[in-house]
Amino acid sequence: MTTGKHRVVIIGGGFGGLAAALALKGADAEITIVDRRNHHLFQPLLYQVATAALATSEIAWPIRTILRDRREVRTVLGTVIGIDTGERLVRIEDGTALPYDSLILATGARHAYFGHDEWEANAPGLKTLEDATTIRRQLLEAFEAAERETDPQARAALLTFVVIGGGPTGVEMAGAISELARASLRDEFRTIDPREARVYLIEGLDRVLLAFEKDLSAYAEKALIDLGVIVELGRNVTQVDAEGVTYGDRRLAAKTVIWAAGVQASPAAKWLGAEADKAGRIRVEPDLTVPGHPEIFAVGDTATITMPDGKPVPGIANAAKQAGEHAARIIRARVMGDTAPKPFAYKHRGSLATIGKRAAVIDFGWIKLKGWIAWWVWGLAHIYFLIDAKNRFSVALSWLWIYLTGRRSARLITQGPAEKTAPLKEVTKTEG
Repeated sequence: MTTGKHRVVIIGGGFGGLAAALALKGADAEITIVDRRNHHLFQPLLYQVATAALATSEIAWPIRTILRDRREVRTVLGTVIGIDTGERLVRIEDGTALPYDSLILATGARHAYFGHDEWEANAPGLKTLEDATTIRRQLLEAFEAAERETDPQARAALLTFVVIGGGPTGVEMAGAISELARASLRDEFRTIDPREARVYLIEGLDRVLLAFEKDLSAYAEKALIDLGVIVELGRNVTQVDAEGVTYGDRRLAAKTVIWAAGVQASPAAKWLGAEADKAGRIRVEPDLTVPGHPEIFAVGDTATITMPDGKPVPGIANAAKQAGEHAARIIRARVMGDTAPKPFAYKHRGSLATIGKRAAVIDFGWIKLKGWIAWWVWGLAHIYFLIDAKNRFSVALSWLWIYLTGRRSARLITQGPAEKTAPLKEVTKTEG
C-alpha cells in the first residue's frame, strides 16, 4: 500500500496486536500486521487442546479472516529478524522490509527455563498450537506405551506426569491431566487402569496461584488434591532429563514432564538495543513508547509496565488488549495532530483459574468466588471472549459433553514419532 497515509506496522497477531489493529479502525492510516503464524490464538484455552478437551480450530482463527473487512489492513506472514530504527524499517527473514511511521511491538513471549534451556527437550512448554498438539500426543502415547509395557517400574514411569509451575497454566494443566486419566480414559484399556496414573504439580514457592489471595490459593490446592493431583510445594526443580525430574532432595521417574514455570520475552529489546528486565521485556515510558523512540510502542509480554501502586501489570490477555488499544489511541490522536502525552492506565478486571470441571477460583477485586459457581462464571467469560459465534457454540457444546460424560473427543494422536522415520514422510513433505 502506497497511499501516502500514516503507516502503522504491528508485529504480532496475539491479543495486544489484534486489539491495536481493531482499535485503529477508521483512522487515517494504512496498517500492516505481520506474524510468523497465520492465526490468532486464544491462549487461555491452549491447555484444553493439550489435554484433548478442544480441537485446535476451536481456539484459533486465521488473522486474515478476522480482518477480512478491513481493506486498509494488510496481513503479512513472515518472521521478523530485526528493526532498522534509522530507516524505520522492519526486516523480514525473506529479505523484504516493511516501512513504518508508527510501530507496535506485540511479539509476546515464550517459555523460559532459568538458564537450563537443555531441559526444553524433555519438558515442553505451552505457548503455541504446535506445543499443545505435541503435549497432547505425548500424553496419549504415554498411556498407549504403558498398555504394552510389562515391567512394573517402566510402566509406573510412563503413568507418571509432572507439571512444573504452580501458576494458572500449571494448575489448569495438572487438573485437566488428572481428569483425562480418571474420567475420559476409564474402561478403554485392558492391561492398565488409567486411574492409577500419578499427576504431580511441582512449585518452588509455598503455594500455588501466587497472584490470588491466600484463601483462593488454598482452595485451589485442595481442589487439586481432591482430583488426585500430588502437589509438591517449596522445592525447586534442579534437573530434568529423559528419565524424569529431580526436585529438592527427591528423584522422580517420569516420562512426561510439562513446563509451566516461567516466560521469556521475544528478542524485541535486542532488535532495538533497548533496556529490558530479566525476562527480556522492554522498560517502556508511561505511554508505552520505547525510550528514545516515541514512534515505537511495546505492549503485552513485550513490555514491563509498573502500576501506580508499584506492582507490575500482569502478563494476561486483558492487559495486553488494553495496552494495544492504548497504543492505537495515541497513534490515532497523533495522526489528527494531537501530540499530548497520554500515560497508560491499566484497569485490572480480575484473575481467573479453573482446577477441574466443577472447580475454579475468581478474583474480581470487589468479589471473590470459588467452587462450581466460579467454574460456571469462568466458562461463560471464556466463551464470551472467543472470536465468533461458531466457536462459542462449539466450545460450549464440547464443555457440556465433558461435563455430562467426562469424555474428551479431541484425542487423535497425530505427528507421532513413527511418522518421522516413515519412508514416505519426505515425499509427503516435498509434495505438500
